[in-house]
Amino acid sequence: MSTHKPPWNLLDAIKTIPQQIIGYISSAAIRIFSPNDDNYPATGTQPFEGEPDDETLL
Repeated sequence: MSTHKPPWNLLDAIKTIPQQIIGYISSAAIRIFSPNDDNYPATGTQPFEGEPDDETLL
């Protein structure tokens, strides 16, 4: 006896797989382009306080 499954499972997969792929890519893009949430101190540009090397790099 053979059992035939309705094609609804295949149609549902055809519909949900692209939605999952788009959701995965868009969540990555949102994370990349969202405002920075790092809590680093704002140090700005620091002056050079050392001595320059006497040797030149050739």
